[in-house]
This record gives sequence, structure tokens and C-alpha cells, in this order.
Amino acid sequence: MLKSALELFLSRKSIIFQVVAIILIICAMWVLFRVNRIVFERIKKKQRGIHIVFFERINKAIILIGGTILALSGFGGLGSIWKTFLGGTAIISAVLAFAAQDVIKDVLAGLMISIYKPFEIGNRIELENGVAGIVVDITMRHVVLAGVETQKLIIPNSRINSMNLRNYSYHSTNRAAQFKFHIAYGSDVEKAIRVIRKAIMDSEYTIPGRDTKKGKDYGDVYFMAYEDSSLLLLTNVYYKSTVPSEVLTSDVNLRVNKALAENGIEIPFPYVNVVQKSAV
Repeated sequence: MLKSALELFLSRKSIIFQVVAIILIICAMWVLFRVNRIVFERIKKKQRGIHIVFFERINKAIILIGGTILALSGFGGLGSIWKTFLGGTAIISAVLAFAAQDVIKDVLAGLMISIYKPFEIGNRIELENGVAGIVVDITMRHVVLAGVETQKLIIPNSRINSMNLRNYSYHSTNRAAQFKFHIAYGSDVEKAIRVIRKAIMDSEYTIPGRDTKKGKDYGDVYFMAYEDSSLLLLTNVYYKSTVPSEVLTSDVNLRVNKALAENGIEIPFPYVNVVQKSAV
């Protein structure tokens, strides 16, 4: 009977110890989360980059996974904590390989993106499928692009990493957007180029962003192609990262549309000539 009472006492003591250990692990996780956030907030004040955002998320995941393994192992006693911790990598690898192959692809692709930096937070990019937006975030699984107003495009890291893309702000703190304008056949193209460039320069949202021998300048307007019903003119417009892309696009289009109309330059619409021949 004395032996049974002693075993019961030790059993209760072991349970209390395990509960205390789990509480301490949870508290340690909370502290590490706070430290991780503070450290990366200080880093972001001095240097911003997509790799910093990604590795902040990686650290949080490591803390969460490691803490969860230790907390769960507390149910098996103190000795099993270290065994579980030491064998945790193999266990996690086996589980992920079996049930989360897509997750592994996305994490590795996110790592490649953060190392080689084909784009940065704040860059405007256009994917090979025509999807375009401003990079606002990267998680362990997704890249988040901001479209018009509140629209957000969520694209898996592995997918975007395998795509060809166009970056309008590569290695630049400012953004750039490509504009296409169509004018009618027979128009004075050189005049249209001057009118469009001046309208863009008059916008309060545009800035000089093209590198020249004399310093920064506004983008040139180029005569790009003869299309079915129009002549295609193209230019890059530069603007600050604080300006919403839809605000810039609307302002530039309104100014160019008004300027072309005031200068008698026609903006055409598609049309088809139908020739009817009488039967012989």
C-alpha cells in the first residue's frame, strides 16, 4: 500500500513537472516570437528587401515547429524531449515528404526568390500570362501582388519562380509602368510623341526615372508598330512607390486623352472595310 501511494505521488509529481515544462516552452516561444519581430523591425529600418521579409517568416516557422515538438514531447517525460528534438528533423522531413510536397516546392522557390531577387517589395511586375501588379508581400508559400484598389493576387512561389516576368522597377526604389497609346493612320506621329510626353511630364504623379548621361529624365515615347487600325506608341512612366498604380494610370490616361483631342490627333477604334462585289 505504501508502495502504491509512493507511485501515485511520483506520478502526480511527474504530471505537474510535464505541465510546467510545457508552460515554460510556450512562454519561451512567445519570447522568441517577440525577439524575432523586434530584431527584424530594426533590420527593416536600415535595410528593406524581399529576402528580409522571407527569412522573418522562416524564423517564425522554425520557432513554431520546434516549440510544438518540444511541447508535445513533454507528455512523454523529460528524457523524451531531447530524443524527440534530436529526431525532429527526420520526423518533420518524413511527414512533409509524404503529405506536403507542394509546400516544400513553394518554400524552396521562396528561398530562391529571396536569394536571387528577381523582384523586390514595391516592384511592379508583369507575368508571362499577362497578370500584373505590385509586389506587397512574400510568405513561405505565396507572393502577394496588389492589383487595382483592394484587389490582391496570391501566386504560389513555385509557380512565379518558374515564370518569365517583366520587372518595371528592377534595381530601382521607384516604380515604372508601361503605357500604350494608339493614334490613327495619317496622324502626325512626331507631334503625337511630343504631346504625349508633355502630358506625362505635366502629371503631378510622374517623376524622372530614366538614366541618361545628364542624369534622370522622363521616358521617351516610341513609335512601335503598324497595327490593323492604328499606329502604336509606347512609353515607360516612372512614379514614386507611395503612389497607387491605379491613380497614376487614370491620371496619365486622362491627360493624354485630353491632350491628343486638343491637338487634333485622332484616337481610332477598330473598324473593318467591307467591299461588296456584284455578281458577274
